[in-house]
Amino acid sequence: MPEHRLTVAVRVKPGVSRARVGGRFDGPHGPALVIAVNAPAADGRATEAARRALAGALGVRPAAVSLRTGAASRDKLFSVERPDPELIDVLRRLRDGSDG
Repeated sequence: MPEHRLTVAVRVKPGVSRARVGGRFDGPHGPALVIAVNAPAADGRATEAARRALAGALGVRPAAVSLRTGAASRDKLFSVERPDPELIDVLRRLRDGSDG
């Protein structure tokens, strides 16, 4: 039986004054969730901040979220282990819902 994982395309905006998760960016991996983080794009700090922010927004443990591709890019693919069925709806609302 294959391992259950959810792949999430993300566009990271590093070095912003106000961190937030939400919005859509049509990137190279398809529709991506926008994650703005305070951390700079240096030494993997923005990637780590985005990983933790994604986990928090989806309500999962940070250890359940891992980077698949895009370590040196703003366009990344994260993998979420054993996602709840509701997780896809949460992701869709964050990405495609009102940007408020």
